Amino acid sequence: MRTVYRDGQLLVLEKPEGLLSVPGRGAGKADCLSARVQAQDPDALIVHRLDMATSGLILMALGADMQRRLSRAFAEREVGKRYVAVVAGLLDSPTAGDGWGLVDLPIAADWPNRPLRIIDRDRGQASLTRWRVLAQDSRARTTRVELEPVTGRSHQLRVHLKAIGHPILGDALYAPPEIAAAAPRLLLHASELRFTHPWSGMPMEFSSPAPF
Repeated sequence: MRTVYRDGQLLVLEKPEGLLSVPGRGAGKADCLSARVQAQDPDALIVHRLDMATSGLILMALGADMQRRLSRAFAEREVGKRYVAVVAGLLDSPTAGDGWGLVDLPIAADWPNRPLRIIDRDRGQASLTRWRVLAQDSRARTTRVELEPVTGRSHQLRVHLKAIGHPILGDALYAPPEIAAAAPRLLLHASELRFTHPWSGMPMEFSSPAPF
């Protein structure tokens, strides 16, 4: 865990893969990013999460008032987030527009198999993900993509990429066994974070290169 930025109101951290954002249920799941930060800053509070297997930038508030302000900014889609992933198969760029594609598929909890999520057009919540191709590896038959979640559903990026036929390498939850085994970790990294500081009004922008 690395501190990227801090001031009197908030923290921006870089979470390693394999670390929970908040405590999990059951024995052995108390260690997490929030607990480690709160050992040094007791008033640090989570405002959003990354999956345990996902690495990258995460924002925490210092104090309840800032948590409310930042949580509202996330709810109103005023926080920009981008991710980098490596997916199975050769995903071609959209032929029209600005090079960005859109996945518009509703996501619901897979109740018999929680915490998994599924595409469900009848009872799913509206879920939107923008994507663009960064590079293709024709030899490995993989594609490096940049992802921008417009909505923030649990497992959204992983579920959407699986749904369009390009699961993320190393995804033990959603990829077929051979693709899950193709990387030593989930190849998904929160690479950019953009927001307006609720206290100062200054634009804030942070980036973190993918470690894969």
